[in-house]
Amino acid sequence: MNFDTLYKKALDLEFLSLEEGLHLYEKAPVSELILVANELRKKHKPDRVVTWIIDRNVNITNICISRCQFCNFYRKEGDPGTYITSIEEYKHKIEELLAHGGEQLLLQGGHHPKLGLQYYTDLFKELKSYYPNVKLHALGPPEIVHIARLEKKSYQYILKKLREAGLDSLPGAGAEILADRVRKLISRGKCSALQWLNVMREAHKLDILTSATMMFGHVETKEERIQHLINIRQVQSEKPANSYGFKAFIPWPFQDEGTELRDDKGIINTTNAEEYIRTIAISRIMLPNVENIQASWLTIGKDIAQICLHAGANDFGSIMIEENVVSAAGASYTFNAEGIQKAIIEAGLKPQLRNQKYEYINLPKVLT
Repeated sequence: MNFDTLYKKALDLEFLSLEEGLHLYEKAPVSELILVANELRKKHKPDRVVTWIIDRNVNITNICISRCQFCNFYRKEGDPGTYITSIEEYKHKIEELLAHGGEQLLLQGGHHPKLGLQYYTDLFKELKSYYPNVKLHALGPPEIVHIARLEKKSYQYILKKLREAGLDSLPGAGAEILADRVRKLISRGKCSALQWLNVMREAHKLDILTSATMMFGHVETKEERIQHLINIRQVQSEKPANSYGFKAFIPWPFQDEGTELRDDKGIINTTNAEEYIRTIAISRIMLPNVENIQASWLTIGKDIAQICLHAGANDFGSIMIEENVVSAAGASYTFNAEGIQKAIIEAGLKPQLRNQKYEYINLPKVLT
C-alpha cells in the first residue's frame, strides 16, 4: 500500500480500512503520521486553541465484582477498606470543586452487587437538589450493563431514568480494548465489546453526550487497537444527526503497578513515547467523525502530551482535582490550572477553558 495514497484518503476525511490503518500504524514514518494528523486536527479545529477542563473524579464505591486484572483499586464486599461515598463526603468534595472553579463531577465506581437503579437515581437527584448547576458526568457503559442486569431492564430504560434523575453525560469508561478476546483475559466480569457499543448506541439515540476511550499496551494486538477505533467510528456514524454522539476520544497506556496483570502474569506496560504519539496520530486519522482527541497527560506526562498537541490532539483534559484508579496503578503526574495553561502555551498553542460540551467558557474569578 502506498503511503501517499492513504494520506490523501485520510485528509479527504474518508474511512480507512483495518488493513490500511494497521499499515500506517506499523509502517509509516512517525514524522509523516504527525504531519497528517496535525493537518486533520486543523480541519476540525482551524484555530490554535487547546481546550482543558476543571473537574473532579469521585468514586461512588470501591466495591466491585468485576475483578479486572488491570485494576488494583477495587475491593470485594467485606474486604477491609471498602466504602460507599456518603452524601456529606460528596458535599465536601463538590465544595472543593467549586472553590477551584470547576463545574463537572466525574462519578464512577465499581460494579457493586447490591446497588441498583434506585440507588443511583436517588443519588443523582439528591446531588442535583444541592448543586443544580454541577454537571454529572457519571458511570459508563459497563455500569449501565451491570445495573440493567440487576434490574432486568433495557439499556434505554436505565439511561432514561438516570437522565431524568440528573445524569448530564456518559463517560467512555470501561472500553479498554473493544475485542472480546482481550476482555476475557483482562476484564472477564465486565460487559462484552458489543454490549459496550450498544449502550453507547442507545445513549446517542437519547442525545446523551458521551466520550470514548482506549486503554492499550497490555495483551492486545495492534490490529485489535485499530479495530477498536473502527468500532468507535462505526457507532459514531450511526448516531442521529442531532445527537452529540462521541464528543471526544481519549487513549491512554495501561498503568501496571500492583495489578494482577503485572504481579501474576508478568504483563507490563511497554508503551514508549513514540508509540503513544503514533496512537494519538492514528486515532485522529482513523476517527474523522470524532471532533476532539485528548492527550492523556495524567498517564504520559507533560512533555509527550505537548508533542501530541502537534500530532492530532486538540484537548489536554482536566487538571484532575482527584483521581484514584489509574493513580493507584502508577500514574503520578499532576497539574493545577496554572500549570496546564502554561504547558499549552509552551507548546506554542492557546489554552482555552471548556465545559463538558466542549463549549468555550471564561476562566472563573478564582483563577483570574
